[in-house]
Parts: sequence; structure tokens; C-alpha cells
Amino acid sequence: MKQIRLFSGLFTVGFWTLASRILGFLREILLTAYIGPGPVMDAFVAAFRLPNMFRRFFAEGAFSAAFVPMFSKRLEGGEDAQGFAQDAFNLLAAAVLALVGLAMVFMPGLVWLTAEGFYGDERFDLAVDYGYVVFPYILFMSLAALFSGVLNATGRFAAAAAAPVLLNIFACTALIVGAATGGEVIRWLIAVIPLAGVAQLALVWVATERAGIRIRFGRPKLSPEMRNMVRIAVPAALAMGVTQVNLVVGQLVASKTEKAISWLFAADRLYQLPLGVVGIAVGIVLLPDLSRRLRAGDGDGARNAFSRAGEFTLLLTIPATVAFVLIPVPLVSVLFERGQFTPEDTATTALAVAVYGIGLPAFMLQKLLQPLFFAREDTRAPFRYAVVAMIINAVLAFGLYPIVGWIAPAIAASAAGWGMVAQLALGARRMGDEARFDDRFKRRAPRILAASIGMGVVLIAAMQLFGWTFEVPGWRYLALLGLIVVAAVSYFLLGHLLGAFRLSEFRSALRRS
Repeated sequence: MKQIRLFSGLFTVGFWTLASRILGFLREILLTAYIGPGPVMDAFVAAFRLPNMFRRFFAEGAFSAAFVPMFSKRLEGGEDAQGFAQDAFNLLAAAVLALVGLAMVFMPGLVWLTAEGFYGDERFDLAVDYGYVVFPYILFMSLAALFSGVLNATGRFAAAAAAPVLLNIFACTALIVGAATGGEVIRWLIAVIPLAGVAQLALVWVATERAGIRIRFGRPKLSPEMRNMVRIAVPAALAMGVTQVNLVVGQLVASKTEKAISWLFAADRLYQLPLGVVGIAVGIVLLPDLSRRLRAGDGDGARNAFSRAGEFTLLLTIPATVAFVLIPVPLVSVLFERGQFTPEDTATTALAVAVYGIGLPAFMLQKLLQPLFFAREDTRAPFRYAVVAMIINAVLAFGLYPIVGWIAPAIAASAAGWGMVAQLALGARRMGDEARFDDRFKRRAPRILAASIGMGVVLIAAMQLFGWTFEVPGWRYLALLGLIVVAAVSYFLLGHLLGAFRLSEFRSALRRS
């Protein structure tokens, strides 16, 4: 029953994350169609990245790593979890309000620090203008992260997982309505972003109330518990800062080659799809589950949860990696090749997709291994590992550029990802059996790999027989759909026959979801 509950949570979060990612693709297709590359789109991307960048600190990084394990343990032990959540809410609200206030004052400086190349042309003023409107989004998203953490810790995953979908629904609607009414589309888009944040916060707040936990605005108190949470959160925030440094380094190197940033961005959108669906699902579900089990002294249950999450990670990651490495060109051409995106752009972006694909398992395994540390309220070790990964990334990105050119940042990112996984795995060895995969995982992992390789063989054969359909106008969409169906059927059939997984497990998890 516990295994089914864990898989159910993973599938619930995975489903809603997949929906969000698909709508995100639609949002960007509409953005490109209605606004298109140029000063306005450049300024919007730079402005919208500001709240998203800080969200990595407050919503997805430091806060989740510190709050969720502490709340889960109090919930499991009956130690006034609601009071702890109330104090955390007040402290987080005060901190983010201060951040928003500073950003409103220093917005031109923020834009200059993150997009220096804009200075001196119209993009700078546009980005500052847009930034004033969209930056408050960070307040709503950070508070929504607290309510999502509460819901996840109580085993209620649906509302928290569905909340991010609202942003893309609001954005797509605004783009379509703006274009249909003949208005300035970008103004419609930036106006709905903070409104989407309000809707996301309302959804998880109401769901938390229904779960029996009542939280209201109040005066922040820096109690010993809150001091301890901040102490745990700061290293996690620094670790997330290292990730942002890696992105900046890659952008600096890629900017030396015309179009390289666009190629890497398009490739990033592809590999982020499975990373978001699987990695976020594992991180969200596994962390509170591990925290509860460790608090209750359930070592066997913690090991089982870790191993089942590992299976879930591998069974979706390995086939995605095989597809990215073997058929990147069809994927890129169908999704992006239209308008100003030429066949040359397809070829270069496909190369980046293949390189990122090699690193995809590493990016996924990080999401699996980090909760082992966070559940024990250890954020210092992951921070140290992240610093080493940052050094690897910087050395390879700058060092390889003279040799391989614009693809160096992708190679560096994948290599740094594997370096991070190696450190996390070695660091987890001291945690005992609870951080080691069980016998079932060890039996199934090589079979998942074998099923994925078999799927790859089928994909190569299908491309040899039907690859010509991708060259026929109007057929490439159906061709890619057919290729995906063939890959999925062959993988799940081979996996079932080889004993990599049982299809009944998926049916049970979906019914419970």
C-alpha cells in the first residue's frame, strides 16, 4: 500500500507538471508568433527572468529544503505543525515583501546586472518597464511554495502540482485575446503574470484550509525554530545561487557566437520537459515522505521510498535520454523549425539536445539524491558539492570554447551534472542502508536499461524505414507522433517482458491518483 501511495503521488505530480510544461510550450509558440524575436521579446524575457531567478531561492531552493523536512517531522510527531507553518509564513512574507520593495527601487540596476548588453538601446527601458509589473509575481509564488510544502507533507499533491498550470493558462489566454482584439499583445501578457500569481496562491491556500491547516497573515517572529530554519535555508540558497552562476557562465560563453544562446535555449526547453516532469515529481514527493519516515524511525520504509523513487526516475529518464541522443533532429525540426528557425538552426540545436541528453540522467539523479540530505536538514554538504560543480562548469565552458566553439556550455553543464551526482552519491554512503537502493531496484535497473536500448534499436529501424516522412510538408507532425507511439509501445512492452516493471503497478497508481 505504501508503494502504491508513493507511486500515486509521483504520477499525480508528474501529470500536472507535464500539463504545465506542454502549456509552457504553447505559451512560447504564441509568444514567438505574436511578438517574435526582437527588442520587445528580448526585454520581456529579461524582465520575466528576474522574479523567476529569485523564485529559485525562495520557492524552489532554500525554503523548500528547510521548511518541508521540519514541518513534516512536526506533523508526524504531533508537535504543533500548524504553529510552525504560521511562523514560517509570517517570516517568509516579510522577507519577500522587503525584496519586492528593494527591487522596485533598484529595478534599473537589476536589469543592468542581468542584461548589461541592453544598456544604451530601447531594450533596457522596456525591460525596466516590464520588470516593475512582473516582479511582484515572486511574492505570490514564494507564499504559494509554503502552502504547497504543507500540502505535500500531508500527502495532498494535486492542488500544489496543478497550481503552476495556471500561469500558462493565463499567459496563453492573454496572448490570444491581445492578438484578437488588436491591442498591444505584450501589455496583455505582462499584466496577467501577477494576476496568475494571485490565482496560484489562492488555489493552494484554499486547499490547505480544506486540509485542516489555517494560516493567516501576522507579525513575523524570529523564534529559535525560525532561526534554525534560516540557518538551514541559507546554505540551500547559496547552492541555488551557484546554479544561477552556472547559467550566467554558459550565457557568457555562448554570447560570443551569434545565435548560440537561441540554440541552447531551444535545446534547454526540450530536455527540461522530462527533467521537470520526473525530477520535480520525485523531489516534491520524496522529500516529505523521507522526512516523515526518518522522524518515525522507519529506516526500512525510508529505504523503500528512496528505491521506488529511483525506479520511477530511471524508467522515464533512460528512454528519454536514448531518444534525445538518437533522434534529436526530428524532435527539433517538428517543434521549432518554422518561420525564422531554419534547417541550419535545427541541426545545431539538435547537437545541443544530444549533449544535454547525455547529462539528463545526472540532472534527474540530483533530484533523487538531494532529498537524502535535505530530509536530514543537511544543506551544507549539497552547497559544497554545488561549488565544486560550478568550478567544473566554468573551467570546461571557458576551456573548451576555443576547441569546440559554442557547444562548450552544453558539454560543461552535462559534465558538471555528473560531477554533482558523483559527490552526492559518495556523500550519501555515510547515511547507511536508508540511502542505499534495495534488491528490487538492483534487479530492475539493468532491465530498464535493456528495455531502453531495445527501444533505441526500434527507433533507429523506424527512422530508416519512415524517416522520409519528416521531409514531406504537412506529414512531419504525424510522423513524430507515430515515432513517439512506436517508442512508447516498444519500451513498455519490452520493459514488461524483461521484468523491468509491471504494467499493473501503473494501473494501480493511476487509479489511486
